[in-house]
Amino acid sequence: MKNYFKKYPNKEGFFEEYGGAFIPPVLEAEMQKITDAYHTISKSHNFIQELRSIRKHYQGRPTPVYYCARLSEKYGGRIYLKREDLNHTGAHKLNHCMGEALLAKHLGKKKLIAETGAGQHGVALATAAAYFGLECEIHMGEVDMKKEHPNVVRMKILGATVVPVSHGLKTLKEAVDSAFGAYLEDPVNSIYCIGSVVGPHPFPMMVRDFQRVVGIEAKEQFFEMTGELPDNVVACVGGGSNAMGIFSAFLDDEECNLYGVEPAGRSFELGEHAATMKFGTPGIIHGFKCYTLQDENGEPAPVYSVASGLDYPGVGPEHSMLKDLNKVNYECANDKETIDAFYELSRLEGIIPALESSHAVAFALKLAKENPQKSILINLSGRGDKDIDFVVDTFGLPK
Repeated sequence: MKNYFKKYPNKEGFFEEYGGAFIPPVLEAEMQKITDAYHTISKSHNFIQELRSIRKHYQGRPTPVYYCARLSEKYGGRIYLKREDLNHTGAHKLNHCMGEALLAKHLGKKKLIAETGAGQHGVALATAAAYFGLECEIHMGEVDMKKEHPNVVRMKILGATVVPVSHGLKTLKEAVDSAFGAYLEDPVNSIYCIGSVVGPHPFPMMVRDFQRVVGIEAKEQFFEMTGELPDNVVACVGGGSNAMGIFSAFLDDEECNLYGVEPAGRSFELGEHAATMKFGTPGIIHGFKCYTLQDENGEPAPVYSVASGLDYPGVGPEHSMLKDLNKVNYECANDKETIDAFYELSRLEGIIPALESSHAVAFALKLAKENPQKSILINLSGRGDKDIDFVVDTFGLPK
């Protein structure tokens, strides 16, 4: 994979056959401005220095890598966590939100618009807007607003306008539809800060590049702790931003097995899961080509996940390419396994994980049992404060 980041994506935004920008003509000029600005501004000394200063003095980076002694003792293997839950706002999302907002500032934009599922991207973007003095509008499905009420309150406290989305399944896909529509109304003064490595070019590239800090830190920290690279790297995948962030550092290391973990939900019946890589086929959604879950008419299928941040019928185009290249193994964890992992990490290590991250933990525990001599590095992409009421009310406390 020599010169990987120069090769992918190409100038049209494709990762082999995936990606691109399938957008209305009215947006083409604005998207080109964003692309040109990103390639110019983001490589400048002033932009890089300001972003590094923000990460160090505001976000609290680098986040640590932590060895889970009690979890490892119970399940086998050597289990480590990259603690993105300790990043300011409680998840990895701020890594790209501060970068996108900084770019918006340089472009003279006045308003940030985005979708959110679990609310972590919304909170992170509202935080970035407050930091830079910009307006912020977050679109969120009504189902997710109820599940993730603490994050709705946080967004409002930070000054964001939260727009409830009441059509369709009232979850993440519909929130993306709604946010994209709002952006179309005024693309000159606003910018759509998409919440993952999805959407039309240049967003999958931009979000990946801003998230690469996770992998760069983790690789160096793990080697410093152990004198070697991890045997396995595990991350949850919805759109796939946290996974691309950590995987990006290990793509050239054949001794590292990479695992992206999707939600198997309640069952493998269509509408009961969001296992896009396992059951999806190539298609176009939200202005880009990727693996998608489709119904009999070729439209995006209804999806479900206990984790609001993972219930999306598509996936990042770069993940789609990496699947075809057999560079990443895409696996699943169901709701029960996820909730069990949520409580295991909480009670054995004193760390309450986000439900999204709990999917990665759930798969890692199975992997540890099967490979007791191997090391596993999990990207713990977020903390579970937002999920505690929903989990206890829905599943109860373990006996």
